[in-house]
Amino acid sequence: MTQRRYDAVVVGSGFGGAVTALRLAEAGHDVLVLERGRDYRDGRFPRDPTDVGSLFWRKPGDAGLYDVRFLSGLGVVAASGVGGGSLVYANIHVRPDDAVFDDPRWPHAITRATLDPYFDRVATALQLSPPPSTLRLPKRDEFQRAAATLGRPVFDPDMAVSWDACRLGADCEFGCPHGAKRSLDITYLAAAEARGASLRSRTFATHVEPDGDGYRVHFVGGNGDSRDSVAARRVVLAAGTLGTNEILLRSRWETGTLPRLSQALGAGVSANGDFLGSLQNATTDLEPWVGPDVTSVMRYTDSDTPFTVAAPTFNRTVMTVLASLGQPRLGALRPAGPALWPLLGRLLPVAFARGALSRPQRLRARNAGDPSRMTNLFAIGRDNANGRARWRRGKLDIVWNYAAENRQLVARVMRAMEEIAGVYGGTFAPLFTWDAFRRTITVHPLGGCAMSDSPASGVVSPEGEVFGYPGLFVADGSVVPTSLGVHPSMTIAGIAERAAEAMVASLPS
Repeated sequence: MTQRRYDAVVVGSGFGGAVTALRLAEAGHDVLVLERGRDYRDGRFPRDPTDVGSLFWRKPGDAGLYDVRFLSGLGVVAASGVGGGSLVYANIHVRPDDAVFDDPRWPHAITRATLDPYFDRVATALQLSPPPSTLRLPKRDEFQRAAATLGRPVFDPDMAVSWDACRLGADCEFGCPHGAKRSLDITYLAAAEARGASLRSRTFATHVEPDGDGYRVHFVGGNGDSRDSVAARRVVLAAGTLGTNEILLRSRWETGTLPRLSQALGAGVSANGDFLGSLQNATTDLEPWVGPDVTSVMRYTDSDTPFTVAAPTFNRTVMTVLASLGQPRLGALRPAGPALWPLLGRLLPVAFARGALSRPQRLRARNAGDPSRMTNLFAIGRDNANGRARWRRGKLDIVWNYAAENRQLVARVMRAMEEIAGVYGGTFAPLFTWDAFRRTITVHPLGGCAMSDSPASGVVSPEGEVFGYPGLFVADGSVVPTSLGVHPSMTIAGIAERAAEAMVASLPS
């Protein structure tokens, strides 16, 4: 592979990478996509919760579906596989409110109005539509009843689902084995391959260096035991917020191959206001395992800390496990939190392997509820996006006193969740990581490579080109300079569509 030179190498295959790969291939360019995870187009997603090798990605060469990290300032759950986060997200596409772009951290060229044509393009490619109103979904009915009782607006969001093929088994966030999820591997990426793009899975990009009139991407392949590189006139980093920050920080501080990167690199990391809790002991049977994971979204937009709330549920097995855990309050662990938090990354796979988090009959807490009367509650808000990605002892870390800096947002979210639980006649508890450690867990990390009008305040231009390195682009959630307050997949894909347009224009035909 070292002898071949491509028009473009795309690192990552999520919402940024898949979009740019297709648009470059459509324009007739020779494209290679590198993806660290495995290809799941055979439908064989992990289902054995004790098989931690299939569940967790921890180092180059691993084939796990989930990358779970407990960093200094927050926990992050990301995906690893051909199709990136689209393999395990809730299929939801929401366009952010106009007010999001009033934040001065956004480049002047990026507004809701300028992005809407690109959002339309994404909607067409993924054939988005909301859950049909004709579906019998008790969990949707109860959530919408709660919204009406509380006087809150609620809507059923557009989703990337082929509803005729959907088995309504609430497997969306574990990999849909039925082909109903219109994930990127079978949409954008498949279309890119049909137009000549090449895709190489199980390939972990480490760093980038200038090479003639382009760049060379270095990577670890196979089982993590082979090293190689590939060159291209254009390189697109779309490895997700963690992956792209990691590549650029390593390229600056460890290999020294990109020394002119902006001082803003790593600044402005956001958890997108993600906050998780549980609702147990509802007075009605919610049939939580029937339908897509999420059916509706409730809006709380009447303050300067706006957020949305959904009620995601999962398949029967997972809901039974979650209900068996009860709703423990672990505030007593808080004094030991700083010592215990870093250990969770090692303890979690062990707990799954030994059945401690996967065998409900072994758990059954004293206050465990009926799984049919349980739902999760998930808020997405406008946090202050003040996290900082740093390179520490050869690893990516994120430092952030999230609890102190976002106290008002968290307080409003918890109050809203308690109100919702009250309408259900149930009980509410935050995720144990908040109670015990005052750390949030995000599935939507953003920022660190912010787009900006100037290298003084950002890492890439409004078109995603890295300041100081012509032909090197970033196209994923890391370029988003603020939190969004809604599910970010549509925003990331729309920004990538816009950036791809600029990339195509910059490459000779």
